[in-house]
Amino acid sequence: METMETGQRPADQPLAGNTARQRQDNATPGVIRPRLAGVQRVAFIGNSLPRRCGIATFTSDLQQAIQRSKPRLATAIVAMTDPGQAYAYPATVAFDIHQDTPEDYRRAADHLNAGGFDIVCLQHEFGIFGGPAGAHILDLLAHLEVPVVTTLHTVLEAPDDAQRRVLQGIVRASTTVVVMAEHGRRLLSRVYAVPDAKIAVIPHGIPAFPFVAPDAAKAELGFAGRAVVLTFGLLSPNKGIEASIDAMPAILAARPDAVYVVLGATHPHLLRERGEAYREGLQVRAEALGVADHVVFIDRFFDQATLLEHIAMCDVYVTPYRDLAQMTSGTLAYSFGLGKAVVSTPYAHARELLAEGRGVLVPVGDVAALAREIAALLTDDVRRDALRAEAYAHSRSMTWSCAALRYRAVFDHARRRPRVVPTVDRMTADPAPPELPEPAIDHLVAMYDDTGLFQHARHDLPDRAHGYCIDDNARALLLDAALELAGDAPLPSRLTVASAAFVQHAWNPETGRFRNFMSFDRRWLEASGSEDSHGRALWALGVCAGGDLCPVRRAWAAALFEAALPAAAGFTSPRAWAFTLLGLHGYCAVATRDEVAAELRRRLAERLMALLAAVETPTWVWFETGLAYDNARLSQALLVTGSALAEPAYVAAGLRSLRWLMAVQTGPTGCFRPVGTAGFGDQDKSPPEPFDQQPVEAAAAIAACVCAFHADGDGAWLAEAHRAFAWFLGHNDLAISLVDVATGSCCDGLHPGRANENRGAESVLAFLTGLAELRRLAHERDVHPDRPPRAALHLAAN
Repeated sequence: METMETGQRPADQPLAGNTARQRQDNATPGVIRPRLAGVQRVAFIGNSLPRRCGIATFTSDLQQAIQRSKPRLATAIVAMTDPGQAYAYPATVAFDIHQDTPEDYRRAADHLNAGGFDIVCLQHEFGIFGGPAGAHILDLLAHLEVPVVTTLHTVLEAPDDAQRRVLQGIVRASTTVVVMAEHGRRLLSRVYAVPDAKIAVIPHGIPAFPFVAPDAAKAELGFAGRAVVLTFGLLSPNKGIEASIDAMPAILAARPDAVYVVLGATHPHLLRERGEAYREGLQVRAEALGVADHVVFIDRFFDQATLLEHIAMCDVYVTPYRDLAQMTSGTLAYSFGLGKAVVSTPYAHARELLAEGRGVLVPVGDVAALAREIAALLTDDVRRDALRAEAYAHSRSMTWSCAALRYRAVFDHARRRPRVVPTVDRMTADPAPPELPEPAIDHLVAMYDDTGLFQHARHDLPDRAHGYCIDDNARALLLDAALELAGDAPLPSRLTVASAAFVQHAWNPETGRFRNFMSFDRRWLEASGSEDSHGRALWALGVCAGGDLCPVRRAWAAALFEAALPAAAGFTSPRAWAFTLLGLHGYCAVATRDEVAAELRRRLAERLMALLAAVETPTWVWFETGLAYDNARLSQALLVTGSALAEPAYVAAGLRSLRWLMAVQTGPTGCFRPVGTAGFGDQDKSPPEPFDQQPVEAAAAIAACVCAFHADGDGAWLAEAHRAFAWFLGHNDLAISLVDVATGSCCDGLHPGRANENRGAESVLAFLTGLAELRRLAHERDVHPDRPPRAALHLAAN
């Protein structure tokens, strides 16, 4: 993380003790404190003011924001002290660790365990902990008995072996890891295989400062009548200050009154190693270019109020940083949050924060582009003010008060989850695949009678009042196929036969369509079902035709599929197209000479492609202007069809739309959050309504993400699939497990404050098929450990 300076000191009362070091003597081991609702005591591990660095500022700001958000909540800091240094820490620092003293880490763990803390929030940055790649912190975590939430200030895209081991160890020891940008989430998933369910994105906090014109601050600070360009932060070579100085002659040609203010003390580490040689070299550079009178160096470490006043005076803020992988910049967050027009190089944080026209990006080292963009803003008041207003409006959700509420939500969630304390060896071992429960079908068996599968349940009892439907009986046939592919026992024959017979009986040859709903007394309630129910029946028949273990049933399914397929040509429902394509995937694998099926397959895929082309925008990558149910099946249909037909455009569209959908279906703590039924059909609404959440969405996401993994081999898709499956097990917005793994029953979904305790057929089938999909993947890896991901699934058996 980039260093940002502020001298603001915490004003909170100390949690315990009255010395900066070794305050654990005041703790009372063995005392059981009352456990009140919610998190009551939080400890932060990281650097702390008055140490001069960005982590110290961030840790202190976060601690104070959490404290202000709930005055009765007690907070404390365990501060890291760098070698050879001593700091006059404030009273909120309850313990300090000398960076290179291993014993201090163990003593800090003992102090935290005895202190009655509900949560420990670790601030991680490479370079602030001792040992190879900072490995000493792993010893503290291994002895800690308190749930840990870790904020990762840097996520390396190309770590060395030691860095990878340490970061993976920290992730394993943490209930949740927080990053400040989506780029961090993607790196954790792609490079470190961290499940998305374990990641929360909380933007860097900013002070709540009014939106003001710069004139008053300029007059107060002696810059009245000048066009002010500003860079601030601890001075070091990676800041790219040279480029801004080199740009000044061209800027002055457009605005002769311009001044470039470089605000900040030299970084303490650089100061100890080289003194002020770097600053002096910049001053010589400005003199050589003839712009020394227009470049002002302010060599001070300001308190927060004075710092904000200096930011307020600038017209353009510039971050010409050289490191494009920089994930977080506190200085960028602060200036953006004060409503400043920003010109920046396109490092990771800047790309996200300044996207969609909220700022200006220029290539690293392109002095001409930097000068051109700064000059353009300084000479265009209307554009500059528009950027300022956009930045300020966008940043209101980034204030420290908002960040505190988000962190507290993550803390509350982490506190409710049991923490397994790993050893250092386990923390640094290669990640093991997650354990999956054995499939149990007791509840599913109870939902059957001789007619077929009942639709609904009252709690876990079949609800005869609502009878049966082809949708759920088709899903049962798909589950049977999925279990077989996973190497698990298939459904009992009587269940499979009952569901197949129901599908056959639902076929109405007079209309060429399937009926859907049947009452308990075996009366059909309609002559034809919906397009979607017909498509789902075709899906099940196609999968049976392509892979059922019973040759007689394969022949039956192929014949009925062929008879029912023509109706799909006239369908208008995108989901009916997708379900039919998933059925065609299985059917066409064995009916290779059916030219009618092959032609319809391409026609339906092209329809989905046309929908996507007509609706997609840079921020709405979807087939429709609203989200509904079974959304991921649309992406899955293109993935399996494109893989089978070797059509890269289909695969790319499937991956692109699914990637967007999974991002949309992510809650603030990183958990899978299905599109709520209250938001079905909402136009261009992202994020969508969160409730009611249904199991069918999680099952669809699991299957589609596994298909995506087979399409491009990116392990991040497997992390996404496991994130969706974790929704069933309690990693959801309410932290409620929806399943009884002993019976295989599954609640019908999540309401805003509770689970729906009814356990109908659709829900149990969604859970079991999602489980079977992941067990199938594990089974394939066990049987063929060296086989790479397939370019396509042979069957879309979900």
